[in-house]
Amino acid sequence: MGSPDQIPLSAASRLGRLLRRWGVHPDGRKHPAAGTEIAVLPLPPRLTLPLMQHIGAPARPIVAAGDRVLRGQMIAEAAGPISAPIHAPTSGTIAGIAEVPVPHPSGLTGPAILLDVDGKDEALETEGADPWTLEPAEIARRVSAAGIVGMGGATFPSAVKLALGQKKPIPTLILNGGECEPYLSCDDRLMRERAAEVIDGARIILRAIGGERVLIGVENNKPEAIDALAAAAASHAEVQVVAVPSRYPMGSEKQLINWLTGQEVPADGRAADIGVVVHNVGTAAAIHRALRFGEPLTRRIVTVSGGAIRTPRNLEVRIGTPLSALVDFCGGTTGEVARWVMGGPMMGLSVSNLAVPIIKGSGGLLALREEETADGADAGPCIRCASCVGACPIGLMPLDMAALIRSGDLKASVDIGLKDCIACGTCSYVCPSHIPLVHYFNYAKGELASQDKGKLRQDAIKQLAEERSARMEREAREKAEAAAARKAERERAKAEAAAKAAAKKAAQEAAKQEESTT
Repeated sequence: MGSPDQIPLSAASRLGRLLRRWGVHPDGRKHPAAGTEIAVLPLPPRLTLPLMQHIGAPARPIVAAGDRVLRGQMIAEAAGPISAPIHAPTSGTIAGIAEVPVPHPSGLTGPAILLDVDGKDEALETEGADPWTLEPAEIARRVSAAGIVGMGGATFPSAVKLALGQKKPIPTLILNGGECEPYLSCDDRLMRERAAEVIDGARIILRAIGGERVLIGVENNKPEAIDALAAAAASHAEVQVVAVPSRYPMGSEKQLINWLTGQEVPADGRAADIGVVVHNVGTAAAIHRALRFGEPLTRRIVTVSGGAIRTPRNLEVRIGTPLSALVDFCGGTTGEVARWVMGGPMMGLSVSNLAVPIIKGSGGLLALREEETADGADAGPCIRCASCVGACPIGLMPLDMAALIRSGDLKASVDIGLKDCIACGTCSYVCPSHIPLVHYFNYAKGELASQDKGKLRQDAIKQLAEERSARMEREAREKAEAAAARKAERERAKAEAAAKAAAKKAAQEAAKQEESTT
């Protein structure tokens, strides 16, 4: 097993200085869920499968009400290169496509395929393959066909990252096993119980990107996971398991890359620009199942925890299962729930409807008591303590960005780094005045996106108006040219007729003159 001591001294020294100035240490609260083995959640009567479960374009339904489907059958196809298909998590009958509550900060509804479960769990026949006989492009194609997206919550279509290796080899693959969010332990249990799947998936990804080494970063508060991965990777020299400090947000891509490699991702660039690609450990396990057994992404592990959950635990859940089924399986709640959170408490989203389904990026469901939230604290004035500056893992100035946003100067907030903000929530966490800084930043990003859409709309309207004006000018010009051509033709015909008449008259006069002389 690797350790931070194996990183070059210069990089370790520099990173040590960085680590002292960013991040926070929230209470982990990962037990007792982390101490229980993964349990399989029984199938609910109905699964709700939103068409938007990934970054990019929503999937397009290819089924209709009344269709019977089998487990693993594609029911919605990818709608473009940045999109992902959706597969039936079990057998049953399509009840229809409807607007339903979906996991989204807006709390609004979205289109979803409704699948009535028949309880037979009949599977579509699929075939796996030996990944080492496949070309990298074929591995990426199969991962795309399996609908695999980032399982750490980002939900970016995984095949897009794999395809980067076809342009140029990417030397380093980093597997993110940090799981720095409090309460969540789904990745921890996956690494403990299915380490061989994670390692095999990592090696498959490495082949797809043409890489040379795998670095698996796991926070040092997960010793059992580190040991399990190290044992599974013992016969693979290209795979190194590295313990990283338990500090939030160590699981963020840029922070993990910085710690493990000493490199920094450019502010306006991507990890691939410095020869690195990052995948979650859950993504690696899903890729293992997709390549080895032809199994699409239809299930995932979810942590159910929080002070109000009677029996916190980790569950293997079919995609589309309503949150209420998870709560019921864990014995319900004890006392009043101050807030339901889908995901982790730092970056998760609040939900008010337990009919919302588990989707591909759902890592947790938390039932938090009043004392576990900061909802009761009133925001006070900024005291310029700069705690948020010291905590920001990106090195931004949250207090200045928030001041600019409050004054309505969104462009200036962008100029000082708004678009680099990863919305990790560390600034809000450490603020002694309880200012909801990250809410300001999310609002500003949403407003800027709305303005960009408005500008694009205005630009499109302007372009259409300009095209219409140019078309009308062209048509007028063509009409004028046609009229001028017709006039010229009439003048030419008139001149020809006059010439003919003159010639005829001259011929007649010549004939008369000839007659008179004879």
